[in-house]
Amino acid sequence: MAAFHFELVSPERVLFSGDVESVVAPGADGDMTILKDHAPLMTTLRPGVVSVTDASGKSSKLFVRGGFADVNAKGFILLAEQALPLDQLDAAAIDREIRNASEDVADAKDGEAKRRAQEKLDQLSELKAALRI
Repeated sequence: MAAFHFELVSPERVLFSGDVESVVAPGADGDMTILKDHAPLMTTLRPGVVSVTDASGKSSKLFVRGGFADVNAKGFILLAEQALPLDQLDAAAIDREIRNASEDVADAKDGEAKRRAQEKLDQLSELKAALRI
């Protein structure tokens, strides 16, 4: 299979940069598989898992939360709001954080505090769902 250049970048760091055989990403309208010579495309990302198969055939999975995907003649780049390798996520720790965030939502004294607590709870729930994939 032919390889192409792929980069996955978050605000903190570059999580992947190299030649790949394929990438499956959670586009706004559904999962999309990108192969070499894919038609140009730009879309937003929804929370989900990116599956990368590198040029040697090794596969890896990363959780992304929001961002943009750009496919062009030079390759494919994902600019993620947040990105984490799935193998670095701890399900028990996420469960504890979800319980704490649920309590924070229930204990919120005003609308803004409740909104922030709910946003954190939603993000943690997205992470938990990604672990089931």
